[in-house]
Amino acid sequence: MPAPIRYVQDSRFFPESADVVVIGAGIAGAAAAYELARQGVSVVLVEKGLVGGEQSSRNWGWCRQQNRDERELPLIIHALRRWEELGKETGEELGFRRSGLVYATGNQEDINAWDNWGKMARAYGVRSDILTAEQAKAMTPGSTSRWLGGVSSPTDGHAEPRLAAAGLAIAAQRLGAEVFQQCAVRGLDISAGRISGVVTERGLIKTSRVICAGGAWTSMFCRRHGIDLPLGNVIGTAFRTAPIEQAIAVPLYTPSFACRPQLDGSYTVSVSGRGRLSPGVQGLRYARQFYPTFKARRKNLTIRLGLDAFINGPESPARWQFDRRSPFEKVRILDPAADMAMVQEGIAAMSREFPALENIRVEQAWGGMIDSTPDAIPVISPVAKLPGLIVSAGYSGHGFGIGPGAGRLAADLATDATPIVDPTPFRYARLVDGSGLAAPGMM
Repeated sequence: MPAPIRYVQDSRFFPESADVVVIGAGIAGAAAAYELARQGVSVVLVEKGLVGGEQSSRNWGWCRQQNRDERELPLIIHALRRWEELGKETGEELGFRRSGLVYATGNQEDINAWDNWGKMARAYGVRSDILTAEQAKAMTPGSTSRWLGGVSSPTDGHAEPRLAAAGLAIAAQRLGAEVFQQCAVRGLDISAGRISGVVTERGLIKTSRVICAGGAWTSMFCRRHGIDLPLGNVIGTAFRTAPIEQAIAVPLYTPSFACRPQLDGSYTVSVSGRGRLSPGVQGLRYARQFYPTFKARRKNLTIRLGLDAFINGPESPARWQFDRRSPFEKVRILDPAADMAMVQEGIAAMSREFPALENIRVEQAWGGMIDSTPDAIPVISPVAKLPGLIVSAGYSGHGFGIGPGAGRLAADLATDATPIVDPTPFRYARLVDGSGLAAPGMM
């Protein structure tokens, strides 16, 4: 079942050309389109389904610095500043609240890892407070566990996935951007070795710059143009509860569940760190690159083989011509099934931890496909093999919060502006030549 999203009205007239075309209207693509329009750049945002219809509306909604890989910290610091500015700047309710985040645990290894992370993060001006057992209990009033301790990140926050990408796309339209949904990009028009346009199901848009922010579909799209992009797809499950008198005031992570209070009194909930793999040809193609990460996180992954992964969707070996229906038109919105056993596990853990929520019930559950890189760091980068192409993908399950920063960085790269942060950690080349391809850090 799709997660709830806000409706966006398409622009009226399909354009012949643009300075930049953005493929994919998730949070990264919508933020890039907004930042480009804000700079007066002519930009078209094209989406095969609906704005925010895939993973950008299906995530936890956390906007966090806490526990991020050090390589992402400069970008998330910028992103949090933009989250705080964007509501007033756009006039749109994106749901951002700098509420703080709380983690509580009974595991000393967790506390040690958080303490070490906090020492590193202080060099970036990030606040992360280790909690004693008493403090963890005080910050989770009504919980039943005897926590060993925890961590609080008071300058972090959360936003509303159902509102954020849509709000940015609407704000971009007001600044002159054009937005088209149900309009798949079948491929790139290439002249003299560089991009000269995008071929959509509605016709050609001439352009010399393209930001490809296609989420789980990005590797398939790039492969059609001879560009190898090692992405692995993991399916996560989340659910929304019915509104209830809230016993948990801020986003909370525990070993058995993670949740976020929503504006209407409901919660978004997931089972902490869990996911499933349904590998197809793409998964097998990049199995070697992902094996170290898989081995480290195997206990949290369920593997389910199925014929559908080999036939439909981003894991398939599809081939297509630009004048015919593409895989992106066959699956307008990627909507993997929720793992209902995981949903029941999550709701039981939540009500067991907080007896005040014993009558809480599930309103809606959904799955979402998370595009990941071998080092769990996104690609936000030009591709030297095809001048004019900027890839923005591989956010590895923590892209929503970083979205406004990622959008700005992609916009800078597309316009040859001075990048808002050093783009080196996000370079495409590391995935194909192994340069600086370090092990994943904190997630």
